[in-house]
Amino acid sequence: MTEFTINDLMGLMPFAPIIAVVITVLLVMISITIKRSHVVTGTIAVAGLNIGLFTLIGQMAGVVSRGSMTPTAEQMFVMDNFAQFNMVVIFICALACCTLAYAYLANLNDNKDEMYLLLLLSTAGALLMVCAQHMAAFFMSLELLSVPLYGLLSYTYLRNKSLESGLKYLVLSAAASATILMGMAFIYAEVGTLSFKPISMMLANIFESPMLVLGTAMMVFGIGFKLSAVPFHTWTPDVYEGAPAPIATYLASVSKVAMMALAIRFLIDSALLVLPAVQMLLLVMAALSILVGNLLAVRQTSLKRLLGYSSISHMGYVLVVIVSIGAAADSISSMYMAVYALTSIGAFGVVTLMSSPYRLAGEADDLSHYQGLFWRRPVLTAVMTIMMLSLAGVPLTAGFITKLFAILAAVQGTNWFLAAMIILGSGIGLFYYLRVMLTLFKRPKEFIEFDVAGQWGIKTGGIMVIAVMVTIIFFGVLPNTLIEWSSLARIW
Repeated sequence: MTEFTINDLMGLMPFAPIIAVVITVLLVMISITIKRSHVVTGTIAVAGLNIGLFTLIGQMAGVVSRGSMTPTAEQMFVMDNFAQFNMVVIFICALACCTLAYAYLANLNDNKDEMYLLLLLSTAGALLMVCAQHMAAFFMSLELLSVPLYGLLSYTYLRNKSLESGLKYLVLSAAASATILMGMAFIYAEVGTLSFKPISMMLANIFESPMLVLGTAMMVFGIGFKLSAVPFHTWTPDVYEGAPAPIATYLASVSKVAMMALAIRFLIDSALLVLPAVQMLLLVMAALSILVGNLLAVRQTSLKRLLGYSSISHMGYVLVVIVSIGAAADSISSMYMAVYALTSIGAFGVVTLMSSPYRLAGEADDLSHYQGLFWRRPVLTAVMTIMMLSLAGVPLTAGFITKLFAILAAVQGTNWFLAAMIILGSGIGLFYYLRVMLTLFKRPKEFIEFDVAGQWGIKTGGIMVIAVMVTIIFFGVLPNTLIEWSSLARIW
């Protein structure tokens, strides 16, 4: 039996934030085994995520040693600035979702503790995804993210919609994973390697290979499903609507950030983005996602479905950046996804607070549930209003800055059609975002089905959504900090 040396320990140091999450998973399991306690389990989960986040920030600041990866780990994963930036976003989003889940689960009669266990496992997968630079790491980390989501989406299984949500995601996600795996097989058969970067070195000799194009297209199809890009989007509104509100928040933030980061690294490192067929495929997906997502959102009366269709259009905006500037898309895409994830947490956070604690009858999902909210909950209305303005890309919000950079990227790449699509999509989006805002200021209903607790603003979930609102305004008014931070998110 070999001894564990200091060198082995230093080889694990780059993974310290992820190891903190894995240890937290084990502690939660032990805690559940000894005695079930919602307070204890929730506290351990949040503490573990905080330790992981502060360890990561310490490594980025140079306070905590980064160590050096072992050669085996270097082949599978890379811990560059791009990975670290996206890991910070994932940690913040996961913490927000755990915070929202605590109040939501208060009245759930079934076991509450397993939700935190599944959230932590999925978060570990998301953290590994942003570091993956090998096909095997790609697939394993993607499945570690996806499999716990099947249980999370169906967690409130006594609601038919929740059970349906989990089942739909299970079947379609499995099909997407199989498509990605087959794509990997085709690429490996042609190139003979599973690492991303060696593919780029061999690309000159097999540029026109039909098998390489087919394999890449299949992987893009699978990635498109995970990102809800058109035409692989049909699951999104149903899954968002049926999912418990904190899990819909998780799906809209952590899952999307991790998948987009992995997709960007795969396409840039392997240089498969230079293939004309891949560029055309991404261009069509971007244009359709912007148009279809916005047009279908106009018809929605369910807020969760509306936000689901909105997410489709926003994935289209990020795809525009990738198509337009290629290898330079890493920092702008990371900035866009970070702001989108925060804004989604704010919007879904309001839905979660309005729906907490758990009710078998349903959630505050319909727009009518928010009619006249301003007259009884002005601060909560302010949070939702700022989130809608940011999603619409209105000036003085962070969403405006990111959408402006998306248009600039399209112009820089001389993709005038895609630049026009962003402007058209933003115009359509403004209509349904304003409709949500107008509902908030209408005359109140006589019968109020859902409302937040009287002192919601001094509770953890309330403080969190208010902090998100302040952040979105701060980065909208003074964007230099956001731009500087995101400029560091570069792939080595």
